Amino acid sequence: MNYIVAATTDIGLTKKTNQDSYKVRVFTTDMGKVVLAVLCDGMGGLAKGEVASASLINAFSEWSETRLPLLCASGITDSDIRNDWVNIAVDYNRKIKSYAASYGINMGTTVTAMLLTETRYYIMNVGDTRAYEISNGVNILTRDQTVVAREVELGKLTPEEAERDPRRSVLLQCVGASDEVYPDMFFGDIKKDAVYMLCSDGFRHEITPDEIYAYLNPAVMTEVNGMKKNMESLISLNKYRQERDNITVVSVRTY
Repeated sequence: MNYIVAATTDIGLTKKTNQDSYKVRVFTTDMGKVVLAVLCDGMGGLAKGEVASASLINAFSEWSETRLPLLCASGITDSDIRNDWVNIAVDYNRKIKSYAASYGINMGTTVTAMLLTETRYYIMNVGDTRAYEISNGVNILTRDQTVVAREVELGKLTPEEAERDPRRSVLLQCVGASDEVYPDMFFGDIKKDAVYMLCSDGFRHEITPDEIYAYLNPAVMTEVNGMKKNMESLISLNKYRQERDNITVVSVRTY
């Protein structure tokens, strides 16, 4: 499998700092090329959210340099990724809470991490950043850990009502601001000629799945500059529609 990767971020209309952090990198390994993509959204209402998000990105960067080569040499399993990544989330929940407490502040971050190999994708999610697979349509691969998502699951809200609900950004948990974190894990077979996309919640509230598909489908996401331009066009559309949050999107095109 080969990959084209692109990413972009925008501070948005109202925030003084960009509390989103991301990493995307292609690695050449014993099992072929693999991609690690991680996106963290620091809590906008909490102090130093950018520190929380950046610290977790750094943790995954270290993992990719030290642990990933060993796994690729021996053969990656679902349980390997689950154990490693859940341990990172739990460890950094403790570290961020401790750091914040020493300053008398609150900090936290969401995280969506995705590893793509020749045959499989591995995803961890805490909070409401998302992973998508865009091929014949737009398929959400993660599940939001939010109050309104839980209400939808319980049948108390429709998806349309959830998008308009004032609680739509209220998280059930995040790394650094929860007593305990319980990441969701998702595994599946990777598709060739597809786009795998991560985004912070600021990217998706003001645009539709049809608009996402029009700009990010595999037929129009064929080279780095064009991919970045298409993502920036959707960011501009979000801002035109008065999205107030930081906006970040990372895309990986398989071929």
